[in-house]
Amino acid sequence: MIDSLYAHVSDILPFILIGFGAQMIDGALGMAYGVISSTLLLAVGVPPSRASASVHAAETFTTGVSAISHILHGNVDWKLFGRLIVPGVIGGVTGAYLLTHIDGAVVKPFVQVYLATIGVYLIWRGFHLPPKPRDPKWVAPLGLLGGFMDASGGGGWGPIVTSNLLLQGASPRHTIGTVNSVEFILTLSISLTFLFHLGWATFTTYTLGLLIGGVVAAPFGAMLARRISPRWLFTCVGIILTLTSLFGVSKWLGYIG
Repeated sequence: MIDSLYAHVSDILPFILIGFGAQMIDGALGMAYGVISSTLLLAVGVPPSRASASVHAAETFTTGVSAISHILHGNVDWKLFGRLIVPGVIGGVTGAYLLTHIDGAVVKPFVQVYLATIGVYLIWRGFHLPPKPRDPKWVAPLGLLGGFMDASGGGGWGPIVTSNLLLQGASPRHTIGTVNSVEFILTLSISLTFLFHLGWATFTTYTLGLLIGGVVAAPFGAMLARRISPRWLFTCVGIILTLTSLFGVSKWLGYIG
């Protein structure tokens, strides 16, 4: 890790930019950090195993900074936070435990088709009047499913939980802030074993770049979530959800290597 600190700027700058861009989108819209950062790392030639390790390690820290930023900007609904945190962690720990017995990748393509459909609907809602804000009723099952898929399927907390809470009429700004804040504890509980297993070898130039970019971007993402109108939040969440889900489906079908 110390050697990485002295890496040439030209070596680490691309990863800082990737971390910054991915966290800006995730902090503002409540999803897609893992998908965007992993995809871009692979695009610049990082081996898949290294990309996965770097993203998981960096996300543990960037979600913490993002959570603090959302709390400071008043984007967190603490009642919703309390309803999500326990089932989310239970789902995440269960998914991590069962990962050696059940291949989450088998279920993931079907979940992505479902999320792409929700994304199209959210885009449509963004161009119409969004529903009046109301307390979502279906929360604990979302936490269980989102946490389980995040651990066993390699991602899914933000897309599953954020999109479905918006469908139920939850406030976009507070949904995004709350989901991001819960994600820190969820990611920490899932990643501890992974980090302890790999040790300091996890911290590479890629990780350091993602960390720097993500930490710098986190406060700006939270600020955007507070300032963007609900109409545009609906539309942007729908676009990101649709694109990332269709990317996953295309990759599963073999159209993308």
